[in-house]
Amino acid sequence: MLLHDSVVLSPTTERCPTMPNACVTCAVHVTPKSGKDQVVGVSCADDGTCEVRLRVTAPPDNGKANKAVCKLMASALGVSKGSVSIKRGETSHHKMLELDISQAAYDAWYETLPRV
Repeated sequence: MLLHDSVVLSPTTERCPTMPNACVTCAVHVTPKSGKDQVVGVSCADDGTCEVRLRVTAPPDNGKANKAVCKLMASALGVSKGSVSIKRGETSHHKMLELDISQAAYDAWYETLPRV
């Protein structure tokens, strides 16, 4: 569990039915049709919920933005594209991703992100 400015961030480790290993779930907020693909940082709402903010150049058309999200997160985390899948929110800006990565590796990456 991660702490940031007295807000508890709780990515979870659990068994994922679509992935052979334990995985981490990660809440993201996606802005499609952006100028470039990038991980912007972490934003936290007043209620304590936090999301990794992503921008992708792909439009939200026929799953193009979703594929770009998986590719971007895989690249950022240094894992294969198959290690990232969308658990929930395929048609929403707010998504829950399943990441086939250790909790320790995810935490180390997450801590490097700027707070926006």
